[in-house]
Amino acid sequence: MTHQEEATWPLDLVQLLCNQEVGEDRFLAALRVLVNEAMRIERAAVLQAQPYERTSARQGYANGYKPKTLATRLGPLELQVPQVRGDVEFYPSALDKGLRSERALKLAIAEMYVQGVSTRKVTQVLEQLCGLQVSSTQVSQCAALLDEELKQWRQRPLGEIVQLLLDARYEKVRVDGVVVRCAVLSAIGLDANGRRSVLGVSVALSEAEVHWRDFLASLQERGLYGVRLIISDSHAGLKAACAARLAGVPWQRCQFHLLQNALQQVARQHQKTEVAEALRGVFNAADLAEAQRRLQQVVQQYEAQAPQLAQWLEENVPESLTVLAWPAPQRRYLRTTNLVERVQRELKRRTRVAGLFPNTASLLRLVSAVLAELSEEWECGKVYLPQARTE
Repeated sequence: MTHQEEATWPLDLVQLLCNQEVGEDRFLAALRVLVNEAMRIERAAVLQAQPYERTSARQGYANGYKPKTLATRLGPLELQVPQVRGDVEFYPSALDKGLRSERALKLAIAEMYVQGVSTRKVTQVLEQLCGLQVSSTQVSQCAALLDEELKQWRQRPLGEIVQLLLDARYEKVRVDGVVVRCAVLSAIGLDANGRRSVLGVSVALSEAEVHWRDFLASLQERGLYGVRLIISDSHAGLKAACAARLAGVPWQRCQFHLLQNALQQVARQHQKTEVAEALRGVFNAADLAEAQRRLQQVVQQYEAQAPQLAQWLEENVPESLTVLAWPAPQRRYLRTTNLVERVQRELKRRTRVAGLFPNTASLLRLVSAVLAELSEEWECGKVYLPQARTE
């Protein structure tokens, strides 16, 4: 003997739409009736039995309902999701599609955040498209969906890297309730074929040696080897970390930053152009011997009138001449950190929208996404460094 529930839902639906003035509340109530009944029908089909029906074809048993609220354009939709027990699995297909749509929407929000769209603009876009309000907290939660993918990118295996470029920039982050400037440490590599890629990124409280050393250690743990040249600005913590983790690898001090540092040593304004031209002559020498000869001439020129400048030049300029040991066609690519500086400008363009990051995780998420995208373009693009292998 079987029991069949009287199907009253069509009449309920008609009454909701016709017996009163139709508005958003009426449509929402009608939608609730329709979706609830569709889920019950689908459950009966999966169980191969109607409620209370006795049949040998039954695959399981109904097990009541679980409340669930869906956000819709008309407002919150209160549903009763049918449950089952036994060896059968069931989840309403309508809600499964909604779950996939919700996940896609969250990924879209995360992508907008990564692309530098402000929370206010994200809210406006979603309100126009979906009729939904999105808070800054929700935007951050949605952006967190990218974390696992970005973590895998940051931990991907590395290989032989011939030239290693290192640099850092600072962003404002709230840490333990206090706004501080955190360092974004980044590494760019050129492989034996002259192709560039972003090797990794890390967020630290500063550029102290311990942070750079840990960052370099993480690159080596991922398989980094074969480094024959390090290119960076002159930072004490970075230099000490390179000496500890990459002992014996030649270091090329960025010629652009060295020139800026040199001009700070010039007391008289009219001498700055003269000093800059003299240093460019040293940098553009055909070989190391010629560069050293020209440097000695510059030192002798200022030894009497500006002894402090002369001493500074003699002690620091040789650090920027390491590149002269490499083939001439490669030198203009390796003499400065311009490649890294372009990356830093792109990061700045994306991070200035946020202004202040609520925590280090949000900063790491954004810079990782930007650098992962940039690295993919590089790896699929043209060769950056000509004749990568030296003779």
